[in-house]
Amino acid sequence: MDARAVAANLWRAFGSFDRDQIRGILTEDVEWIAPKDNATAVALGVTDHMIGQDAIADFLLNDLPKLFSNGIEIDVISITAEGSTVVYEQMQKASLVNGRHYENGYVFILEVRGARVCRIREYMDTRKGYRMVFAEDLPGRIVP
Repeated sequence: MDARAVAANLWRAFGSFDRDQIRGILTEDVEWIAPKDNATAVALGVTDHMIGQDAIADFLLNDLPKLFSNGIEIDVISITAEGSTVVYEQMQKASLVNGRHYENGYVFILEVRGARVCRIREYMDTRKGYRMVFAEDLPGRIVP
């Protein structure tokens, strides 16, 4: 299976909200690396570097819904694949638990091994993320 197809399967698995599907598309040693102290991690009180299938499944199924209470709308801007690497450019929109609107651009660089994703590197406009999540409030955990 080519990397582009694996990446498409990843987003389908994430959207399924099914732990087994999510785990099934990720290698056991998968890593998800996001910018240090990004607004989502700070607001949730979670790490910005997840390691392992369960850590990622827990984040998607348990943590993210606490902050993005009505889900996240994802608009794909572009997909580029070369070899075992796929780059997804997206715009994500959501309502936050604190009532604020969230809209930010993201780039995910996915590394594929076989038919599974072994590394996710996430990039976003961190300053805009902080403005969207915290506005003028001091950054900190906003969900229990």
